[in-house]
Amino acid sequence: MLCIDLSGKKALVTGSTRGIGRAIAEFLAKAGAQVVITGRDEKRAQEVAKSISSNAIGIGMDLSDLQSIRAGYEAVEKEVGSVDILVNNAGITKDKLFLRMTLEDWEEVLRVNLTGTYLITSLAVKGMLKKRWGRIINISSVVGFIGNVGQVNYSSTKSALIGFTKSLAKELASRNITVNAIAPGFIETDMTASLSEEIKKEYLRNIPLQRFGTPEDIAGMVAFLCSPMADYITGEIIHINGGMF
Repeated sequence: MLCIDLSGKKALVTGSTRGIGRAIAEFLAKAGAQVVITGRDEKRAQEVAKSISSNAIGIGMDLSDLQSIRAGYEAVEKEVGSVDILVNNAGITKDKLFLRMTLEDWEEVLRVNLTGTYLITSLAVKGMLKKRWGRIINISSVVGFIGNVGQVNYSSTKSALIGFTKSLAKELASRNITVNAIAPGFIETDMTASLSEEIKKEYLRNIPLQRFGTPEDIAGMVAFLCSPMADYITGEIIHINGGMF
């Protein structure tokens, strides 16, 4: 972190009240960026922001709700101005075997993980275009490449983020805005903590490094992609999975 200086940059991390999102926000704050913490629970977002940095702020934002996204980003611009860095981390799961999956299960995951990402990006990118500088990092997943039983909806959104990343990177490159994605493997978070020990052991057998990842493993790469060391990297998908794929 000592060689990464993001002083003067403003970063918005969606879904950053816990897990990978929180670790990313902490890394960016340590690198000197002013960080905006977002989540459905505004009070929790503000508490997390306060615990991370005196320069961080918390904003309520529900990525399943267009009005919430617009109002949330208006609040961000009022508090800190337009953002330089956007990390699209927020996502939900509604795991169920395909034959039991309802249209509601399908649409809710797409609305948050994909449409929500599109909406917040469309707002944030306007300021980046004016500054002729920006960094957009989308958090995909290894299951977007290999699939997973019971996650047809979730896997579909994570695959779609790859096309979103590569296409947007080409459109924005001339304005010095890079767009990249990170595809984490099995990362130890609240979301994975509920899995049975048997399932965890099965995953571990397929990971050559013989350990699960940590949120900090992802956060370090995000900080790198925002730094001058990654100025010539765009449209890339970085796999962080301990060698499982």
